[in-house]
Amino acid sequence: LSDCLACDSCMTLEEGARVFQQNQKEFFRILNLNKKCDTSKHKVLAVSLCPQSLPYFAAKFNLSVNEAAKRLCGFLKSLGVHYVFDTTIAADFSILESQREFVQRYQRRNQEEHALPMFASACPG
Repeated sequence: LSDCLACDSCMTLEEGARVFQQNQKEFFRILNLNKKCDTSKHKVLAVSLCPQSLPYFAAKFNLSVNEAAKRLCGFLKSLGVHYVFDTTIAADFSILESQREFVQRYQRRNQEEHALPMFASACPG
């Protein structure tokens, strides 16, 4: 989240509170707390990997994308992360939904004044 460009003020106050819980400093604070306490009191840590990050790691370390994903997942789990999720399928669903909405809006463009333009966004951060 340190990569956020504040490009469109997309966050509400409530989302801002959630964002705070996801920063690097808080992540390492929780990892350290989990190391010091009984496992029954651990906070569950989950990490999501976006499809754009894996090719970067693969190229940087001269690995295939699948091997980079396996190694990155193993590294995060060795730190104490409980769950690592690949968000590729979520990105695919997002693209499909955007496409579906655009087709619907395009078909209604003559009946509804506000059918087009359609604005869509993906956070570049």
